[in-house]
Amino acid sequence: MDRAKKEALVAELHEAFSVNNLLVLTHQTGLSVGEVSELRQQMREAGASFKVTKNRLAKIALKGTKFEGLADEFTGPTAIAVSEDPVAAAKVVVDFAEKNDRLSVICGVLGEEALDASQVVSLAKLPSLDELRGKVIGLVQAPAQNITSLMQAPSGQLARVFGAFGSSGS
Repeated sequence: MDRAKKEALVAELHEAFSVNNLLVLTHQTGLSVGEVSELRQQMREAGASFKVTKNRLAKIALKGTKFEGLADEFTGPTAIAVSEDPVAAAKVVVDFAEKNDRLSVICGVLGEEALDASQVVSLAKLPSLDELRGKVIGLVQAPAQNITSLMQAPSGQLARVFGAFGSSGS
């Protein structure tokens, strides 16, 4: 790889480290091209990305980012998963690693909080931002539906009372 390509890769990695909230560091040994492509596709669908990295270049790209503390973890055959969503990358990586023993979770960083492998697995079990948004919308809509039902019920009861009062007074 020539110098210009290395500089471009460092800049690309630095940008990814700067804009994302979650980084999951993995070791991947012997994943086929097809398996890596499948994992990348799942990542894209979840709004995350997966990249096999060169450790020396990744360490340079980490400088000045919130993930800088991970530099010492970049040893061996590493790949990174990143996402803005604080759960998306962890969910996809952990799910893939459970089905494929050639990918293992090493550690991660959420915001500025370092996570060990077990914490990344725990994070993966949490609902994603989209799932949480759906639950909040459901909770907000339920009271509105209840209020509508309550508002309609008294008017129906009043109409029956007036109807009964009017027919008994004749």
